[in-house]
Amino acid sequence: MAGDFLIRSRKAAIVAGVPTAVELEGMLRAAALRVTAPRVAVLAAVHAHPHADTDSILGVVRSELPTVSHQAVYDVLRALSMAGLARRIQPSGSVARYEARVGDNHHHVVCRSCGTIADVDCAVGAAPCLLPSDTERGFVVDEAEVTYWGLCPRCAPAPATD
Repeated sequence: MAGDFLIRSRKAAIVAGVPTAVELEGMLRAAALRVTAPRVAVLAAVHAHPHADTDSILGVVRSELPTVSHQAVYDVLRALSMAGLARRIQPSGSVARYEARVGDNHHHVVCRSCGTIADVDCAVGAAPCLLPSDTERGFVVDEAEVTYWGLCPRCAPAPATD
């Protein structure tokens, strides 16, 4: 059963432009995580659907593994996040979302109307790209998370023409 999933995943990966099942398995092993069909499926879904929420990831995974539980997907997402293979983000007013773009210093822009999320490269590049004005409280800052808010091109009003 897991072998059948991996064969289907290899075909899907080529089409979707995500890492192959073999590459996903290698990522899991490199992070000292056991390779299981649910872990490969969830990692593939996170790569194929950046900024997806848990329910969306569950739907994608269930299309390949119909019996996977909601709790199993939550557990895999937590393990992937802790291992640095996925990043959990939660813009204000939104459910948690996951992305495979990890290890760099990037931020996000969120559409106030439709909720679309896109990546924004950090202008400085090195983490943290911003430092708090008050560092006297003893904190060692290693990351700054910036969220830009606005309207995406589909939701923004058309520019006035003369």
